[in-house]
Amino acid sequence: MVQQLRPPPSPAAALAEAEQLLATRPHLALTRAEAMLRQVPAHPPALFLAARALRRMGRQREALDRLDALAKANPRVPAVLYELGQVAADLGDQRRATAALQALVRLQPAIASGWFLLARQLRKAGQEEDAWRADLSGIHASSRDGELLKAAAAMNDGETDAAEALLNARLERQADDAPALRLLGEIAWRRGDMTTALDRAARAVDLAPGFDLARDFLIRLLLQTNRLSEALDHAETLVRSPVPSPGHRLILASVLVRLGHQERAAAIYRELLAERPDEPQVWQNLGHVLKTLGHQDEAVEAYRAAVSRQPTMGEAWWSLANLKTVRLGAEDVAAMEAALASLDDAVDERKDDVFHLHFSLGKAFEDTGDHAAAFAHYDKGNALRRTMIRHDADAFSAQVDATAATFTAAFLAGMGEGGCPAPDPIFVVGLPRSGSTLVEQILSSHSQVEGTMELPEMMMIAARLQSRVDEGEFPDFAAMVASLSPADRARLGDEYIERTRIHRQTDRPLFIDKMPNNWQHVGLIRLILPNANVIDARRHPLSCCFSGWKQHFARGQTFTYDLADIGRYYRDYVGLMAAWDAHFPGAVHRVIYERMVADTENEVRRLLDHLGLPFEPACLEFYRNERAVRTASSEQVRKPIFRDGLEAWKPYEPWLAPLKAALGPVLDSYPDAPSAR
Repeated sequence: MVQQLRPPPSPAAALAEAEQLLATRPHLALTRAEAMLRQVPAHPPALFLAARALRRMGRQREALDRLDALAKANPRVPAVLYELGQVAADLGDQRRATAALQALVRLQPAIASGWFLLARQLRKAGQEEDAWRADLSGIHASSRDGELLKAAAAMNDGETDAAEALLNARLERQADDAPALRLLGEIAWRRGDMTTALDRAARAVDLAPGFDLARDFLIRLLLQTNRLSEALDHAETLVRSPVPSPGHRLILASVLVRLGHQERAAAIYRELLAERPDEPQVWQNLGHVLKTLGHQDEAVEAYRAAVSRQPTMGEAWWSLANLKTVRLGAEDVAAMEAALASLDDAVDERKDDVFHLHFSLGKAFEDTGDHAAAFAHYDKGNALRRTMIRHDADAFSAQVDATAATFTAAFLAGMGEGGCPAPDPIFVVGLPRSGSTLVEQILSSHSQVEGTMELPEMMMIAARLQSRVDEGEFPDFAAMVASLSPADRARLGDEYIERTRIHRQTDRPLFIDKMPNNWQHVGLIRLILPNANVIDARRHPLSCCFSGWKQHFARGQTFTYDLADIGRYYRDYVGLMAAWDAHFPGAVHRVIYERMVADTENEVRRLLDHLGLPFEPACLEFYRNERAVRTASSEQVRKPIFRDGLEAWKPYEPWLAPLKAALGPVLDSYPDAPSAR
C-alpha cells in the first residue's frame, strides 16, 4: 500500500499559520518566515512577518534593517510604517520613528494608535504643541472606532457590564488605549467607584496628555473628591490646549472658585462674556463670584443679565432673591410667573428651574408682606425639591444616637492620648441659618484668625471611616473607632491639616472651618485634633428651622426640604450637643444668636476668651471685613448686627404645626437642651 503524502501548504496558508504563532511563539514564526523567504526571496509578507517576530524577540536592530528595506520598496503600506515607527521608537531613534509615523498618519489618518505613538515621539523631541495636536487627532480618529462606539452606546444604555467587557478585551490587545481607559473611568464613576474612576482617567491622561476630554473628566473627578490642588494643576494645563475652548476656561474658573480665588475667576468670566455676551450661565457664574466678593450691585446686574437672556433660568432668579437685601418687584413677579407657566409641560425635565422659581416667588411675596402666597410658593418649591433628594430621618436619628453612645467620656479616656496636636482649626458648627456666618465674620476680623469656607474634609474623613463599617470590616462604628491607634489618629489629624492647607491664604496661626454639619463629628474631632476648638452657633429653633426651610441650598443640606424633617434634625442636633457637653464640659463654646444680637461686645469677648485670644475692636466692626463670603448670609454680615430677622417666622406660624411637633420639648427649653433627649 502506497502512503500518500500531504501536499505542502500553499504560501498563503503557511503565512497564516506563522501569523498565529507570532504573539506567543515568535521564534517559531521567524523560522517559518525564513523558510518561506528561502523559497521566495524578498517576499514582502514573509519579510514583514520576520521583522515583527524579530521585534517581539527583542532583536530590534535586525527588525529595523528589514523594515527599512520594506518601507523603501513599499512606501505606502500603513502596516509597515506603523511597525517601523514602533521599532525605531523602541531603539530611541526619534527622527526615524517620527518620520515613519508622520508618513503613516498622512496615508491613514483614521489609525488612532498611529497618532498616539506619533504624539509620544514628538513630546520626547520637545515638540509639545505638535504632540498635543497629534493626541487630539488620535481622539478624533477614535471617535469613529466601531468598537469604542459600541462600548459607549452600551454604557449610555445602562449596560455597564457589557461595555466594561468590551473595553477590557480591547485593553488586553492594546494596554495603552487612552480612549478605552477614559470610558472605563466613566463606567466606574457611574457605579460610584471613585477610586477606580480616578485611576482610569489619570492613566488615560498620562498616556495621551493632549486628550482634553479625559483631562476635563479627571478635573471633575478631582473636584468631586476635593483634591483641589491637583484639579488646579490640570485645569491650568487644559487652558493651554492648542485647540482652545470656552469650556476649558470655565472649568478653570470653577476650580478657582472652590479654592477661594474669586477675583481671578471673575476675570475669566468677564473675558468669556466679552467674547460671547449672550451666555446666561456665564452671567450667573459671574454673579455668584461678585456676590461672594461683596460687590452686590454688580452681582445684581449679572443675575439680571442672565434672566434677561433666559427668563426661565430659575437658579439666576433665586440668586437674585437670595441676595437678602434685594427686593423683587411686580415686574419680576410677573416675569417669574410667566416663566413658571411656560414650564408647565416640562416640569419633569426642568425641575431645577421650577423649584428655584417657586423659592424666588416665595421671597418676592414675603417682601411684599403677602405671607400666605409666600408660604404657598415655598411649600411647592420644597415639596418638589424633596422628591429629588434622599433623606431618611429615622436612619439619621439612629446614627446620631449611635454616635452619642460611642463617644462617651469613659471611651475617650480609655483611648488615651493621640491625634495631631495642631491647635489651628476652629470648627464653627450648628445648623445652616443659625448665625454661624456672623460668628465666622467676627472671628476672621481678628488678626490671629483666618476665615476660609465650609470645608468638607472632616466629613470626608468620617465618611471614609464609616465605609469600613459599611463594607463589613467592623461590626459597627464604635468598634471601628476603638480600633484606631494613636498613630492612626495622628495620621488622620495630619491629613485634615494638610488637606485644608490649600484654603489658607495668610500666615495667621488659626483658621475657621465653618462646615455646619460637623456638629455630628465633635467626638471624632477630639480624637484626631484634640487641641482644636469647637464653637456651636445656635439660634431659636423656629427662626433657624423656618429660615432653613425657605432657603434653597446648593448642596448637602438634604434635611431642609420638609418642616418635620428639619425639626427632627434640629432636635437630634440639640441632643447630641447636650451629650458632648456632658462628656466634655466646657470643650464646646456655645454662641446663642439672640444674645449676640442683644449684647454683641460681651458675647464677642466671651468668645475670644474661650479661644485664648485678646480682644480686638475690629471684631465689633466685622462688617468692614472685605473677605469673600460664600454662604446665604453673605450680604447680611456686611452690615452691622440688626434685630429685624429675630422673629421672621411669626407671620407664618399658622402653617408651622409640623415643625413645632417635630421639635417637641426642644422648642420650649431653648436656649437650653431638654433634660432628656
